[in-house]
Amino acid sequence: MRVLITGASKGIGKATAEFFKNRGYELEIPTHSELDLNSQESVENYIAQNKNVPLDTVINNAGINTITNLDSASVEDIQEMLTVDLYSPILLLRGTIPRLKKSACGRIVNIGSIWAVVSKSGRSLYSAAKNGLHGITNALALELAESSILVNTVCPGFTLTELTKKNNTAEEISQIEKQIPLGRMAKPEEIAKLVYFLGSFENTYITGQKIVIDGGYTVQ
Repeated sequence: MRVLITGASKGIGKATAEFFKNRGYELEIPTHSELDLNSQESVENYIAQNKNVPLDTVINNAGINTITNLDSASVEDIQEMLTVDLYSPILLLRGTIPRLKKSACGRIVNIGSIWAVVSKSGRSLYSAAKNGLHGITNALALELAESSILVNTVCPGFTLTELTKKNNTAEEISQIEKQIPLGRMAKPEEIAKLVYFLGSFENTYITGQKIVIDGGYTVQ
């Protein structure tokens, strides 16, 4: 069994890679130099170079989150956000679906966000991209059903990753956690456990779903 995971060098992606590796999957985790999601040429080259390699699961995890109000966003901000978080994942899926159709257990998991369920100031571009990604999930769940390929979106809430710790002080993290009903951020491995289930042979019937894992944040 082989799984392609983008953005697997840290955070949720790294934890997800560990889950699949520990359960016997072979990992396909391209570096930035091998797959630059801000470059259509890079994505197309990567697809071409790997088109004959067997593949069972695709995890679209890599992304960026530039926080800016829409009226302050530059054209470059808009292009980069939508390219990395939406356009390139779509290209990657288009290019890997032929590989998945040859698998006896084809699975796709797109990593969305709670900001595809609710939103807030500064998240307009990110929310647009992640909502678009789930639109792809919905359509592909139908298009690929006859090939028994299951497609889902996981929407993580606040997660205590290296980036979260880098971008926030301990006091700021504490303030965020007070807004979460369970009183704490998720651990990366808690998100990874769900991603693994949906992207593995253990999932046999769930498809086309947007599954939120946020400690109750979005139901307030």
